[in-house]
Amino acid sequence: MFLIVGLGNPGREYEDTRHNIGFKVVDNIAKEYNIEINRQKFKGTYGEGFIEGEKVILLKPNTYMNLSGESVREVVNFYNIDNGDILVIYDDISLEIGSLRIREKGSAGGHNGIKSIIAHLSSEVFSRIKVGVGQPGGDLIKHVLGKFTKEETVVLNKTIDAAIKATAEIIKSDAKTAMNQFNGFKINKTI
Repeated sequence: MFLIVGLGNPGREYEDTRHNIGFKVVDNIAKEYNIEINRQKFKGTYGEGFIEGEKVILLKPNTYMNLSGESVREVVNFYNIDNGDILVIYDDISLEIGSLRIREKGSAGGHNGIKSIIAHLSSEVFSRIKVGVGQPGGDLIKHVLGKFTKEETVVLNKTIDAAIKATAEIIKSDAKTAMNQFNGFKINKTI
């Protein structure tokens, strides 16, 4: 069983913000594979289905970003999921919009959601897909809680498609194979 976690903040006011790109990718994965994310448990909203023949849980923590690890820990404990079978999808301000970066492990890099997951799992070893949301021009909080422009959304939709393919590759093969295929992925902004 594979746990796929999209990071974000619950609530209408956070919909379509940069910080909620993890939620958006997981919603699109759910659409692609006909998985309903409609169950409330584990301090989150989740659904179960299959990707590449593997049973998966799609999870959107309802704890707000900084406490995401609480929700992840509850699912991991309940289903006895190995850290190697966890994939977290989230926003990365150090990557341009239109970019993806896949990692098998690593530090939080200043991301509070990842910091929380690392603390609750007592490990930095779990796969991640970082989706570029661009560098803040000014205030970091305004940037990550801000919405994408129309032009950025066009680029982002193609990036989300790539993230869905990368997710399937991680499940089918492994993170290293997906890294070889998708790291360095970049959508040109002048589409």
